[in-house]
Amino acid sequence: MDINVLGICGSPVKGGNTEHFLKEAIKSIEGLESVKTETITLAGKDIKDCVHCNWCLRKQEVGKFCAIEDDMVGIFPKVLDADVLLIATPAYVARVSGHLAKVLDRLRVFAFGKVYEGKLKDKVGGALAVAWMRHGGVETSLLSIDYFFFGFEMIPATVHHPGVLFGAGGVSSLGGTGKFDPKDKLGILKDEWGLNGARALAGRAVELAKIIKAGKKALRI
Repeated sequence: MDINVLGICGSPVKGGNTEHFLKEAIKSIEGLESVKTETITLAGKDIKDCVHCNWCLRKQEVGKFCAIEDDMVGIFPKVLDADVLLIATPAYVARVSGHLAKVLDRLRVFAFGKVYEGKLKDKVGGALAVAWMRHGGVETSLLSIDYFFFGFEMIPATVHHPGVLFGAGGVSSLGGTGKFDPKDKLGILKDEWGLNGARALAGRAVELAKIIKAGKKALRI
């Protein structure tokens, strides 16, 4: 039973802390049997806002998800094919980045689309967030991703691990204190507690996806 895992990095910074946090989560499940992984980085991509034109409600076709032609054209089918979505964001004013918000809004095509309505239902979601400081907006950023999962009838993954109640959170300054080494641009890699949480979250998400797929097969639904 194959499990397709799609990571989405919502940071505008290519190769930054959020991307590496997500990479560590993905890396931890790459060796698991029948697990296939892919990561999309939003940095540098042309993604426009959802304008609520409702084209997807009335005119959506097979393979044509949205009226807007931009880099979401390549993202929609990957999201559709995924069993697990691991979505990572930097904490921007205690919420998701604008880059990621646009993507989540555009995934409305899977909520109300004429062809693809309800296609995210029962997929597993894992939220990840990176803040500069401890109490710097991690939990509220995670919750803003979780709200997306709830709205699309997805199954959020959680782990009985401190800091992973709503998803995996990490800090990119030393111990979340705001102190840093100016020569080190990847402080997240020193947050071993946060990294362990990200790995645990990814493993749990895959486990849930296997349970759901096996259950649906057994129930023939």
